Amino acid sequence: MKLKNGITNREFKLLIKPQGLERLSRVTALSEKIVQFCHQNKVGFFHSDNATTGLRNIYFYDTPGEDFRHNNIILRIRESRQNIWVDDWCEVTLKCRAYALDVAEKFNPIPKKSIKSRLRLKEEVLRGDAVGSKRSLYSNNAILDAIPLNNIFDRSFSSVSKFFPGLSSLAIDKKTPLRIVGGSTNKILEVSMHLGNLVFGDGVQAHCDIAIWLRSIGDPIVGELSFSYPIDDENRLQEKAHKRADQFFTKLQVDLADWLEIGTTKTALVYGKPE
Repeated sequence: MKLKNGITNREFKLLIKPQGLERLSRVTALSEKIVQFCHQNKVGFFHSDNATTGLRNIYFYDTPGEDFRHNNIILRIRESRQNIWVDDWCEVTLKCRAYALDVAEKFNPIPKKSIKSRLRLKEEVLRGDAVGSKRSLYSNNAILDAIPLNNIFDRSFSSVSKFFPGLSSLAIDKKTPLRIVGGSTNKILEVSMHLGNLVFGDGVQAHCDIAIWLRSIGDPIVGELSFSYPIDDENRLQEKAHKRADQFFTKLQVDLADWLEIGTTKTALVYGKPE
């Protein structure tokens, strides 16, 4: 398959039923099932040498009328945690995510010049309506890695627009307030673990991870199994390897049918509306 021009990353995502995901034994069983599936389908799998568990808070900002969502915009905050302690720095991501690549590309998420950021134009491959199917979303991302937690922005559209000038192109009154989607109690606790690396071909090696969203310890909402890899000038033309990744994704759904949760993205669950 031929990738669309401009794509810098591909990420495949499957929502996993939450039952039992607070137990390491359940995650281990899922990992073992993936390894077995790889062996059966002759896809290389290399276990992570450093399978540490990451912990962070996740929440989203939007206007009371959800103007960001209506314009395909997502503003996400990730606060890293060390055990019970929240770090003083956070990751801020602004993205435009849409089913059409040209819609995602049209929006400019780049922050003001004084702020360093990482830019990603991602193809996000999701399960389709049926098990064994797929569809793609495209997200145009700017990721800010180390923003002081107490100085993110005031809770207004005007303030966040000073961080991200591209937001000014939206027809939103500058005085419109921002709020945490679902209210201040709707912060998600995410536990993540790197399971290993998948090899689909020369230069196409994907990181495979499991992320579990919880309301609190022992109260899982949903899991997400994902694998992703960067696209560069060297592997962009490896059409056979990209096609193999697609086939792996659709066949894996059949093998994991009993594990799969209905839905598209974790963000859609936070909003309570399909994406």
